[in-house]
Amino acid sequence: MLIVHIADITMFYAPASGGVRTYLDAKHRRLGLTPDVRHSLLIPGASASHANGIYHVPAPALPFGNGYRFPLRLAPWRNVLHDLQPDLIEVGDPYLTAWAALDARRQLDVPVIGFYHSDLPLLVSNRMGNWFTPNVEAYVSKLYGNFDRVLAPSQVMANKLRGLGIDNVHVQRLGVDLTAFHPRHRDNTVRQQLKIADNTHLLVFAGRGSREKNLPVLLDCMRRLGKHYHLLLVGSHMPAMVPANVTVIDHFCPANEVARLLASADALVHAGDQETFGLVILEAMASAIPVIAVAAGAFEEIVDERFGRLCQPNDGLAMARAVREVFEQGAAQLGQQGRLHAEQHYAWDTVVNGLLAHYRAVLGYSLPVRAHA
Repeated sequence: MLIVHIADITMFYAPASGGVRTYLDAKHRRLGLTPDVRHSLLIPGASASHANGIYHVPAPALPFGNGYRFPLRLAPWRNVLHDLQPDLIEVGDPYLTAWAALDARRQLDVPVIGFYHSDLPLLVSNRMGNWFTPNVEAYVSKLYGNFDRVLAPSQVMANKLRGLGIDNVHVQRLGVDLTAFHPRHRDNTVRQQLKIADNTHLLVFAGRGSREKNLPVLLDCMRRLGKHYHLLLVGSHMPAMVPANVTVIDHFCPANEVARLLASADALVHAGDQETFGLVILEAMASAIPVIAVAAGAFEEIVDERFGRLCQPNDGLAMARAVREVFEQGAAQLGQQGRLHAEQHYAWDTVVNGLLAHYRAVLGYSLPVRAHA
């Protein structure tokens, strides 16, 4: 019996990780239940260890890095891959682990797929200015040009890669756990804890409070909406000075807590205009609440008027108008339609079957299809 061994390798894995860890955990669980497939996951750790197909490779912790570790030596990663002897390697970041995978390919003669989860040129530009953009774009072009296939989570990201001269790019959207994020997790005590009236519209944003999330736009929106609307900001690095109709939970919350808060809110608001995908949008839809976001990045590919609204970026007034429109149309109905859409298009089993099709294409032989749970 042929058992196909897939290995994922990334440094984007930490206790407070976002979308990449969510993707890898969901994939690891489902491939573990797929006949004739073995899945290994290589991630940074304080020391070398392995259990249940997850291999920790020693890497130093990043100062103030929220638990992230940054690999400095290529050899330990390459050596683990050499010992595992996978049939295919998927790379989840554009740093040293990517080069370790390419180095292992030369030894093992196996294909390597690169998943372009983050927009590296934009990330560097946001933090260091545009001076480095040409060099970073050249680096991305060189690295991802080496992979046997490149996956991007959205069409906008695929187009950026093609603009850098990378032709072998395919869109592979991410998914959402439809059980973990579900309207049944609604908790009616949340309003009591926030001390808001039953007729107050409760909005929520969940994620890191980084600059690209454009939280000042949300705060401006709330000032314009006034006392009949309340916003709950959930995540680390949130602003301290907020309007009276905003409550802040300024720390990382585990997925089950985020699921409870999403299901207990009336709508999600998101002002970020640089999102490569935006998993929290899917989590809100799975929780049966509508989404108000900006017409930028990957959001234009995910959100439409059946289950939310898109508005002009960086415009608190436009967002406030969009919020009002959602409640005038009927937020509950929009939320129900969003849940149905998530069930039809974004179940993780559907995503994993898409991944298996990519793997089959580069391996050149058939792989099993993941049966839907």
